[in-house]
Amino acid sequence: MCKAIRASLLFLLVTAGFGEAAAQSPTNQTRASGMDADIAKIKETLLGDWESIAPEVRPSKNPDGPLKPFYLKRTFKYLPSDRFELEVVNSADPYGAVPLARIKIGGHMLWQGSHPIVAGAQKVDFIADESYEVTPLVQGFADVLNKVASAGYAPWAVNSSQSIFGKTFVPFGLKEGTNFMEYDLVYVRGDLLFWGARNIDGRGFDTEQNRPTNLQIPLIRK
Repeated sequence: MCKAIRASLLFLLVTAGFGEAAAQSPTNQTRASGMDADIAKIKETLLGDWESIAPEVRPSKNPDGPLKPFYLKRTFKYLPSDRFELEVVNSADPYGAVPLARIKIGGHMLWQGSHPIVAGAQKVDFIADESYEVTPLVQGFADVLNKVASAGYAPWAVNSSQSIFGKTFVPFGLKEGTNFMEYDLVYVRGDLLFWGARNIDGRGFDTEQNRPTNLQIPLIRK
């Protein structure tokens, strides 16, 4: 396995879900309710399928501290009743030619009010309270998972998905009985969907204080 892929595999094991470490919410967390007309309009516009324009890069940290680039492509679907489906494919290279793993997340979006970055932006919490799956796409990643995430799972194999929903999954810091969660933002402009830009120091969106303060490269409508 080349050095770049080995480093990317290690990097993937210390990042979670949307790209970095995230908060975890109890499985019985109450969902936010009550929307004004503006948010209702945003939700209507948001319905449907979205995808990355091109492979994207994120800042994140290796276990020993230095920042490293993290490459991925996203597909996202917003559904009625604030449900969402997200698929992230992580890659070892900036062109997405060497995919390492596929992560699929399903859950709900909690709308928490306006965000000051731009008129129409909204604070949104993403909670994976329906599903969370991981699929190794290279043998090296499957081998690593078989060493660090074997308890409670079948042997990890290339192109074979396993659910980590509601389970302990050490590589992503998930604990049994909790849900993956991120404090993010959403801004829709025409056929472009913006989420929050990753903190440049590699911090995840794991607290309200770490909610993003800028816009990430957008998804486009499929």
